[in-house]
Amino acid sequence: MRLFSTGAADQPAHAQEGAEHPSAPIPVVGPGVGEHIRVPLGETGFSSFPLMLGAAEFGWNVDLETSHAILDRYVEFGGNAIHTADGFSGGRSEHIIGQWLRSRGLREGTILSARIGSHADNPGLGSVNLVRAVEGSLRRLDVERIDVLYLDATLDRATNLEDTLATVEWLRDAGKIGAVGAFGFAPERLVEARILASAGYPRIEVLDEPYNLIRRDRFEGDLRLVAGAQNLAVTPSHALEHGFLSGRHRSKALMSRGVRGDQLRGHLNRRGTRILRALDQVASEVAAPVAAVAMAWLLAQRTVVAPIVNSFATQHVDELMQGAGVSLSRAQVLELTRAGA
Repeated sequence: MRLFSTGAADQPAHAQEGAEHPSAPIPVVGPGVGEHIRVPLGETGFSSFPLMLGAAEFGWNVDLETSHAILDRYVEFGGNAIHTADGFSGGRSEHIIGQWLRSRGLREGTILSARIGSHADNPGLGSVNLVRAVEGSLRRLDVERIDVLYLDATLDRATNLEDTLATVEWLRDAGKIGAVGAFGFAPERLVEARILASAGYPRIEVLDEPYNLIRRDRFEGDLRLVAGAQNLAVTPSHALEHGFLSGRHRSKALMSRGVRGDQLRGHLNRRGTRILRALDQVASEVAAPVAAVAMAWLLAQRTVVAPIVNSFATQHVDELMQGAGVSLSRAQVLELTRAGA
């Protein structure tokens, strides 16, 4: 197995500017091979491995022992950025991460991001619930600070943004949070946030928007233009579209029942099959797993810094981490982009 495989030449234009792009060849030298592979997380001051490990499955479909093994494997190969949310498994995901950080003594070297606004006890972005949500996440994570706080607007599009950012400013001044990110924000709200930042309120510097080869419409428009204009670091979640872009789910008959099974079956149509075939072709050309190629396509997109990807098992981490070392040619990026059009 070649973790951090490399592929064809012809780097995307934006990858040739400035520091070495994370898709440059990485020599396999044993555990921690990617520990020096870091990209700036926008203007936050943090430097992240170009893949964030999402914890949406922890405490839900993945038990504590397996969750800790996944986290160990991620760090073993150089990962340093972990993403969770107060709404993941009702907060159990945060408990699991907190136990892992404490038992491994890795808090100092880890970028810890948390999305708040969807917990049943403290929904939305109103000032009172915002403070309660952050305090609850800090308690479950057993840490003093959340490095990147993502404001989740999916359940609350009515709260005055100035009030929210004023509360964020208090939380930051109190040392409870570092940088500020957004999730579920419309382009117009991001513009409003930047206007408020010019008046002295905290800046939104990171954007989480679900984005991948299957799910492209919402991001590839005004949202991407605004993200580029504001120099936001885009950390797209659902990077593998519930596992469909890993290439493991190709038969409706073999898909599990339930919400996730329905989601996967919905993608197994003409367009989804076309995307999988294109991924297969490129994966064969660069000698990398299909999941790694899907990650490499995201990393080749303008403004994308570090996709957020969830994992069910340690072997999945091995495949995903290779995405940071796959070099796609312009022709390969275009081929994949056309397949998903």
